[in-house]
Amino acid sequence: MAIPTKPLSLMRHVFKRVFPIVNEELSYWYERAKQIPNDELRKQAIASIEKKTFHCEGGSILSLLGEADYKKIIKFIVAYQTISDYLDNLCDRSTSLDAIDFEQLHLSMKHSVTVGASPENYYCFRKDQNDGGYLEELVATCQSILEQSPFYGQIKDYLIELCQYYCDLQVHKHVTIEERESRLMNWFQKQKQWIPKMEWYEFSACSGSTLGIFCLVSYSFRKDFPDIPFEPIKAGYFPYIQGLHILLDYFIDQEEDQTEGDLNFCSYYSDSEHMAERLVFFFNQAEKHIQQIPHAGFHRLINRGLLGVYLSDLKVAKKDERHKKVVKQLLKSGGATGYFFYWNRKAYEALKKWKPVGSGIKVST
Repeated sequence: MAIPTKPLSLMRHVFKRVFPIVNEELSYWYERAKQIPNDELRKQAIASIEKKTFHCEGGSILSLLGEADYKKIIKFIVAYQTISDYLDNLCDRSTSLDAIDFEQLHLSMKHSVTVGASPENYYCFRKDQNDGGYLEELVATCQSILEQSPFYGQIKDYLIELCQYYCDLQVHKHVTIEERESRLMNWFQKQKQWIPKMEWYEFSACSGSTLGIFCLVSYSFRKDFPDIPFEPIKAGYFPYIQGLHILLDYFIDQEEDQTEGDLNFCSYYSDSEHMAERLVFFFNQAEKHIQQIPHAGFHRLINRGLLGVYLSDLKVAKKDERHKKVVKQLLKSGGATGYFFYWNRKAYEALKKWKPVGSGIKVST
């Protein structure tokens, strides 16, 4: 199976190969979530699948880098992303604001990328406890796939590093409103010597994506992995592709986050022009690093696809003229490929309204 480098070829693979397996995996976890004994944990687990299916679908596109092993890789991606979305719900929409609780919950994510790590009681600092083994099974699934990767040992440290960034972010941004900014700023001060020049809220955004992990896991199943230059992949995905990914996510959610009182990293830009300038910068830096990565055509589709997919979201249509100018500027940067994914996503979302996918899963973003 050749790695696609053209939009139409990619979409054929996505609809024919990737999405059906994603839905099979999600259907299993959905049924598993419905069996959770604790009411609150069950509610959040079900909601995380019903409302965030798009995360698993998008992330699983990177499985195509693994060619013949893409089904195994999708199994890992869906399990890992399901943990991420479930824990995000538990921190964001549930019963706790305790940093220690959040750290313990996210220990499960670190165990997911650490083959041989023994499970713990990830809920020990919260009142809701009994998930019927749901989270532990998700962790074990991730470990079982990584154990089959021929080159897991070469990517392990970097998987843990990216995972740690993500976990730290989740802890800092979900504590009490009064603590969030100072915790994130202090965290950034300790990390900024290791990363390219940016603002604290941009670093936070870069830390919030799982795409780098999915890319590396997919590559680690390839026989030619030892011949693939590692550094450009790392530098391209973290910070730039991951940063673009999450900044776009926050861009479309600005009004919703303001209503809910949630932290939104795009709100820290001085105005819409500044925000557009920085988002274009992240896009262009990603394009620059992609030139040095094998299968550059595929990674370029991922980068440009992010623009089309996020900017086609229904929330964008409700934005004011200033923000619509940002959308036009960003889409222009993505060129014809960006526009292709923009219209493709609109068509796909219209179709999904009429066709629920999976076993009882109402697919939505």
